[in-house]
Amino acid sequence: MIPFSERIPIKDAKGKDNEKVIIAGYVHEIRALGKMTFISLRDWTGRIQVLAKKNEVGDEIFAKANLNKEDVIILEGTVKKNTVAPDGVEILLSNIDVLSRVENKLPVDPTGVVPTDIDVRLDYRYIDLRSPNVTTIFRAKSILVTAFREYALKNGFVEIHPTSLAGAATEGGTNIFEVQYFENKAYLVQSPQFYKQMAVVGGLEKVFMTTPVFRAEKHNTIHHLNEIIQMDCEVGFADDKMGIDYLKGAFKHVINSVYAYDKARELNPELNEIKDIKTYTYTEMIDLLNENNMKIEWGEDFSREHESKMFEILKEESYVISEYPTAVRAFYSMPKEDNPEISKSYDLMYKGLEVSSGAQRIHIASLLEDQLRKRNLDPINFKFYVDSFRYGAPPHAGWSLGLERLTMKSLNLKNIREAMMFPRDRTRLVP
Repeated sequence: MIPFSERIPIKDAKGKDNEKVIIAGYVHEIRALGKMTFISLRDWTGRIQVLAKKNEVGDEIFAKANLNKEDVIILEGTVKKNTVAPDGVEILLSNIDVLSRVENKLPVDPTGVVPTDIDVRLDYRYIDLRSPNVTTIFRAKSILVTAFREYALKNGFVEIHPTSLAGAATEGGTNIFEVQYFENKAYLVQSPQFYKQMAVVGGLEKVFMTTPVFRAEKHNTIHHLNEIIQMDCEVGFADDKMGIDYLKGAFKHVINSVYAYDKARELNPELNEIKDIKTYTYTEMIDLLNENNMKIEWGEDFSREHESKMFEILKEESYVISEYPTAVRAFYSMPKEDNPEISKSYDLMYKGLEVSSGAQRIHIASLLEDQLRKRNLDPINFKFYVDSFRYGAPPHAGWSLGLERLTMKSLNLKNIREAMMFPRDRTRLVP
């Protein structure tokens, strides 16, 4: 048996001219020409051509090279330069072990030669993940979330891990998943909002997290999922301006980090570095839309069509919109002192889609209760949260970035379900 311990990645094998190597992976393609068999072998780092010559390896080993697409193998051979081979290099086979053979007809073609509907791809996600483009998506997603963590740690934030179960709706809405929690009702959290605020009030001051959140919304759009990953920051002794500054810094770092990944640029040639991010007020954007024949009244929230139109008009890939009407924002958004109808809130837009939402939070218990009542919510149902501000609480601000939306827009994916490994939508609970 060829030892796994000596296996190297395919990308490393390509640089070892005239050396013996051991590689392993999936059979991407295979072509038999009499006494020669060409195998295109794929692992997570790339592909390489392998040549098996019957008169050099013998009948037994050559017979093992009679393979099907997606069979799993490990092999040994010598790396040789060959100008007609892909990437100018191939491996001359000397030994091969078949680790696993495909038993059924493939429902999804990982090579992409035969296109497959997205629902079938998701039904067989464990095969779909083998596609080089899909591999790129999730490596890029990993880069995005790693870069977010880098930025937060570099700026003095502490990573926390809030609960995914709550006794009240964190956004005050009705679109929540109810679960039975022993003798009580509980809910899957729509947001870690309450808990990151309480961490700041508790003295951690600057916190961040990556956490799943759940929205029981009966939608069937290309922009929504019922389970997503949020990347959140919250900082104490801060106003909305500081919150925006941190958001811009984090966003620049995560997008520029994925831009540095060459495979991401191959997947989306229109991926660009982020240099400058401007801030516009909600009122300025209302005026801009109306000036461009997109009628909207002050006080309305922006629709998807409005967001697309703003992108079309401004021709800026990313920008912040601030100072939304208090009535259209979450109840915990701080109203402006000189005009309570306007809140200290903000959104970050990227390529015509909102990817982040934030605000300075209300840290005064009585004001928080007033805002709850204005939305016909009973402060009693939020007692544990409101009470956390009765023992001294600093002004604080924060935001969340949607990881799947960032992945979708940075890689120019057509459907957000492509950006979640095992997406949960209105009908999908498996795999």
